[in-house]
Amino acid sequence: MRYSPLVDRVAGRGSGAWAVHIEAGRRRDAGEDIIFLTVGDPDQAPPSAVIEATVSALHRHRTGYAGILGFPALREAIAARVAQRSGQPCAAENVAVVPGAQGGLYCALQCLAGSGDEVIVAEPIYATYEAVIGACGARMVTVPLRPEAGFHPDLDAIAAAITPKTRVIWINSPHNPTGAVFTRAEVEAIAALCREHDLWLVSDEVYEDLAFARPHVGVWSLPGMARCSVVVSSLSKSHAVPAFRFGWIVGPPDLAKHLFNLLLCMTYGGPAFIQEGALAALKQELPEVAALREDYRRRAEMMSRLLSEAPNCRVTPPEGGMFVLLDVRGTGLSAEAFAGQLLERERVAVLPCDGFGPSAVGHLRIALSAPDSRLADAGERIVHFARTLAEGR
Repeated sequence: MRYSPLVDRVAGRGSGAWAVHIEAGRRRDAGEDIIFLTVGDPDQAPPSAVIEATVSALHRHRTGYAGILGFPALREAIAARVAQRSGQPCAAENVAVVPGAQGGLYCALQCLAGSGDEVIVAEPIYATYEAVIGACGARMVTVPLRPEAGFHPDLDAIAAAITPKTRVIWINSPHNPTGAVFTRAEVEAIAALCREHDLWLVSDEVYEDLAFARPHVGVWSLPGMARCSVVVSSLSKSHAVPAFRFGWIVGPPDLAKHLFNLLLCMTYGGPAFIQEGALAALKQELPEVAALREDYRRRAEMMSRLLSEAPNCRVTPPEGGMFVLLDVRGTGLSAEAFAGQLLERERVAVLPCDGFGPSAVGHLRIALSAPDSRLADAGERIVHFARTLAEGR
């Protein structure tokens, strides 16, 4: 039997990045004590107000269908949040509720690009980006974020990558996997390119509340960008609720109309009880969000300090997000081999970044998603393993 060409387009290089994660899960299920630092799955408790509102909604039987684009009050709350943070107008008609930031990126690209179009993305990329672009039939064009530049964008290289086929420039800050937080000047320069060439600027801002080196600059805050900006975000990281699969897209009202048609035949709206919990999160700035950011800032400093002792390795202290990047090329092992042997010998699971793009080859992404003591133990085990390699053991 034959399958659609789609199955090949969504099986990008990034799908292989999960091999160590899958093997670590198998070992954990078999009873091994594995320190899991592969995915950005927060270990902290979500804000109590969010959980209480969700549970209350379930008890009130809020288990029926919701609006295709989300409850009006929820869309208004998201718009108010965006307007308050950006200083630019935003209304409910600019907002669509989607199944997480991942689902939001998929939906957005389906509506913005198609066969024959090009989408410019700075790499390293998050592992699913290639498949999202492939799913809509467009071609991914990558521009490197170089380690020697702290993984910040090369604006000249982005400009040089634009062709008549370019439809979208896609950015992500704080950046996954590198932790770079783009400066205001960098974001403004990319926005100017989009205005000049009449391109969409898609901004994955899921880590916006976890910027700690400098303030996050959202593209919606830039004057003159409302007509061509598409912002995707969620509560998954900031409020420690990835299982909610709750996110949103902010863009021009016409985009929301197209998203309505897409979501109508995909999800037919999101769970009502989840939307009520999300509303509790969005009506006010909860103190737990600031506490989570402080957790990741402190953990990033601790892990970076520990890993600086690993021989033949180079750590990149992150400027935001919930990951630390470790360059292991000096050990003589590939990132995949290093991660595989680390799992086997030290029972620590990290993610090799070779599938994230050429600029990430030889790097490991280490998630800061474990309690401090467990995270410190993992850092010490990584250093110990690197020392055994250096000593030829």
